[in-house]
Amino acid sequence: MGFDGLVVVSDPYLQRRFTQADLRVLQTQYAALRDASPNGRLRIRDLPAAISSVRGRGAVRGRDAEKENSAPEPGPGLGLTDEEWASVLKAVARADEKPHQDASFELFLRVYAEMQLRLKAASGGGAGRAGGIARSSSSSAVAFLTAATTTLLHTISESEKASYVGHINAYLAEDPFLKTALPIDPATDHIFHVTKDGVLLCKLINLAVPGTIDERAINTKRVLNLWEKNENHTLCLNSAKAIGCTVVNIGTQDLAEGRPHLVLGLISQIIKIQLLADVNLKSTPQLVELVEDSKEMEELMSLSPEKILLRWMNFQLKKGGFQKTVTNFSSDIKDSEAYACLLNVLAPECSAKPSAMSVKDLLHRARLILEHADRMGCKRYLTPKDIVDGLPNLNLAFVAHIFQKRNGLSKQMKQVSFVDGLSDDAQVSREERSFRLWINSLGISTYINNVFEDLRNGWVLLEVIDKIAPGSVNWKMANRPPIKLPFRKVENCNQVLKIGKELKFSLVNIAGNDIVQGNKKLILAFLWQLMRYNILQLLKNLRFHSNGKEITDNDILAWANKKVKDSGKHHSHMQSFKDKSLSSGTFFLDLLSAVEPRVVNWSLVTKGEKDEEKQMNASYIISVARKLGCSIFLLPEDILEVNQKMMLTLTASIMYWYLKRPTSHSLDSENGSSCETTSITTSDDSASESSIDDNTTR
Repeated sequence: MGFDGLVVVSDPYLQRRFTQADLRVLQTQYAALRDASPNGRLRIRDLPAAISSVRGRGAVRGRDAEKENSAPEPGPGLGLTDEEWASVLKAVARADEKPHQDASFELFLRVYAEMQLRLKAASGGGAGRAGGIARSSSSSAVAFLTAATTTLLHTISESEKASYVGHINAYLAEDPFLKTALPIDPATDHIFHVTKDGVLLCKLINLAVPGTIDERAINTKRVLNLWEKNENHTLCLNSAKAIGCTVVNIGTQDLAEGRPHLVLGLISQIIKIQLLADVNLKSTPQLVELVEDSKEMEELMSLSPEKILLRWMNFQLKKGGFQKTVTNFSSDIKDSEAYACLLNVLAPECSAKPSAMSVKDLLHRARLILEHADRMGCKRYLTPKDIVDGLPNLNLAFVAHIFQKRNGLSKQMKQVSFVDGLSDDAQVSREERSFRLWINSLGISTYINNVFEDLRNGWVLLEVIDKIAPGSVNWKMANRPPIKLPFRKVENCNQVLKIGKELKFSLVNIAGNDIVQGNKKLILAFLWQLMRYNILQLLKNLRFHSNGKEITDNDILAWANKKVKDSGKHHSHMQSFKDKSLSSGTFFLDLLSAVEPRVVNWSLVTKGEKDEEKQMNASYIISVARKLGCSIFLLPEDILEVNQKMMLTLTASIMYWYLKRPTSHSLDSENGSSCETTSITTSDDSASESSIDDNTTR
């Protein structure tokens, strides 16, 4: 099993020059420059103009945005002259790389490395080079180098580290395995050593969203070898994605090496998810107090937990007569005035003298605020200085914990008509969650909080389509948010459906306005086809011997059955992706064991006959698949109820992991050429009955 997340380049010099963390960040920046270029093609001659856009306008898409933020004309960028740019490109471009050709990622890396060398020379760090960058323009070039790779600065906040370590010490102190490692001294960097085996991070994920990881799948020996640590890190990253963390630029090797800025960034996201878990209408329906009508309800449902928390805070501040509106967790609360009012509204009985507002010194005032919170039973996520300095992450954590302890909302939920239909049935909620997490894992620029609300303007769907079918979106015809006019949203959604038809999606009786209106059934049906298309394209791209022929659901079914049969399990078989026998979990455990014999601990597997046994197997299957390297977003209930869509994605993810391994064999050699030809050419997808005509009728 190889390490996940490695970026490999063919030039040994470049591979040695950049760390894996650097390469991932630069790869993301290169993709952004390419996507912002006309027709998604970044030509060598356009590199100067494209790179210069990093400093200011950035990627621009959409008809309205083009007028104000059109890409700069080709010419000098970063303050470099034409001659200096020509010299840089001449130094790094190979003989077969012509100006009109596309700029590869490796050429982008060579330009970056060359600029680093010349800047070093220009600033006196080394001998000058012919055609080097002039000192007068070096500051502009530095702006690109820092903008392109801000995370390469590798800076961490000592205050945040101390706060997160305190959180870990408090919440995981009783964990049997971690008892010997805790408490961690926040004044040292020991946290980055403790996380190197992956166990603490997995436990922290389960603390944030209980049940995400079946702890039987975590390798918890006192001394783990490299493969066992890597399995834990792989399980951690795939599970982090499954709870909503963004891990685009983090790989297992980064966790194994304990890279401080990446480890702390991941811990920050996990703790934030834990603290904000109740800041939503589903967990805290009393939040309906914050809205007055159906329009405000729609807005609230589309807000991120952070925005809802701000709205709740202002709602409580209004009760206390506070005149200002808090818009952030930084500058707006540095003077502690908002905190003083909030705590007096929520817990007036915990106030003491002197009152916070009677003190002029900001540090003293902040100290009194924290003492008031202590009397409420709130944990300290920050120091008085952190409040005065306006550290946003720690202030957010502090307010979220206050919300958890005492939200001040009525226990009698407001009875209003526009709340009707707020709750979805269990399957709709699970599918919304799966698609939301899948979309957020793609690395698009927009983070979504609610599928049914955030997709209604069509923009996010265009971003998703552009990610899984590059070049299919006509960005000149797209309308970029914020979009006030409804017909502009319909235009975006019409383009979405037009592309869907080109991709051979089943789109009977669905119009762009259905998406704008938030039709849940139709949105879920369309998203399923997007996810399925993405899966099949990934598999197709791995099968070079197929000569571009399409993969079908039956190919995936046949592959899985053959892998299990060839492993010696002749009686383990699935008829289709809706085969009710799949609820026991035994077939998927046989499949996981077939592709990687050591990954399943059979002493932990049940017969899958009783409901409790099925539940245990389903939970174990998901964690084992993630531990293997599968990026999946289903829940145990999907296996128990045999949700055929999720059964297909689970099987396809295992298949994709197996086939992309350098050591895996082609399907031709496994299944036989004649069988492969028959399976590839068929268009029958009865295995999953993935055509959704019946789901798209109104």
